[in-house]
Amino acid sequence: MNHLKKNPMYLYLVVLTIASTVGLQAWTTLFNNFAVEVARLDGDGIGIIQSIREIPGFLALLAVLIIRLIPEHRLSALSILLLGLGILASGWFPSFGGLALTTVVMSFGFHYFETTNMSLTLQYFDKHTSPWVFGKLRSISAASSIVVGVFIFFMASTLDFTRMYMIIGGLIMAMALWGFTRRPTSADMVPQRKRMIFRKRYSLFYFLTFMAGARRQIFMAFSVLLLVQKFGYSVQAVTVLFVLNNAINYFLSPTIGRAIIRFGERKVLSLEYASLMAVFLAYAFTDSKWVAGGLYILDHIFFNFGMAINTFFQKVGDPGDVAPTMAVGFTINHIAAVFLPAIGGYFWIIDYRIPFIAGAVMALISLTAVQQIRTSPK
Repeated sequence: MNHLKKNPMYLYLVVLTIASTVGLQAWTTLFNNFAVEVARLDGDGIGIIQSIREIPGFLALLAVLIIRLIPEHRLSALSILLLGLGILASGWFPSFGGLALTTVVMSFGFHYFETTNMSLTLQYFDKHTSPWVFGKLRSISAASSIVVGVFIFFMASTLDFTRMYMIIGGLIMAMALWGFTRRPTSADMVPQRKRMIFRKRYSLFYFLTFMAGARRQIFMAFSVLLLVQKFGYSVQAVTVLFVLNNAINYFLSPTIGRAIIRFGERKVLSLEYASLMAVFLAYAFTDSKWVAGGLYILDHIFFNFGMAINTFFQKVGDPGDVAPTMAVGFTINHIAAVFLPAIGGYFWIIDYRIPFIAGAVMALISLTAVQQIRTSPK
């Protein structure tokens, strides 16, 4: 795979992926403390801003319209610039309105980069190599998350929120400006259709993408809540799990990519969903804090198997449909974010096991659906 690293698009995506990861991790790490300690927000205000953060992901399909005006790789760099600007400005607006505005800017940048990142990877790397590239980018993302976490951990005692936001946001914007100086594209690429596309033959891809989004919401909304509420995990303990997850994924993500190349999407996704059934049921019924912590790590590992959904599309889709389909797919992936946390929260109050049992049922449905995948791993 060394020849892939000489592809200009590979370096381009690596640098911008690092910037994207640094931005999201910094925002996630700092937001709650900044909102409470400086902006003086209560839970309702924080919850509304967290919901606002998902809106740009739901509107990712509009990226198809933007690439009519600017090249897709330029949209990637512009998205990172917006992400950095949103992070940099956060410290200067310690109010509900200010945080809502900077969150929207940051979120548009993050979500639109993720959309173009998937699209450019599928366009510039063929079906024999794109799984490895996806895995490598996730590995680099995991390492970047650890680095920014360590930076914040040590700098929080010497720098105030505004300065940390400015340093991190400024670094991200500098990486975006570097992106604007690059020309990673190739003239012989298949032109992308610059309109929204929904095709019946992509129905399985759409469905699996929706289910993956629902699974992500259960993981994000309820797994840590279980660790904290039922098992009494401290902030330090959750942080240790976070570091372990990223350290494991740094080494494991490229292996997952190679497994997709060797065994094909159907087998890899079947392993993911069969395992998730066991993980979600174990979440629901375990009484051991150690087992719960181990399940959280496994859950995070299996999350990376989802890259096989995109490589499945690469094998069955029209090459000219990549950009619009990735944008539509990203929107579909975020549909569950609109309603599932609220519904799951209601059932959590009735019995915390219900969301996890529902997750196991969704995993079973997904397991059944992936048996319809018909591609060759060769």
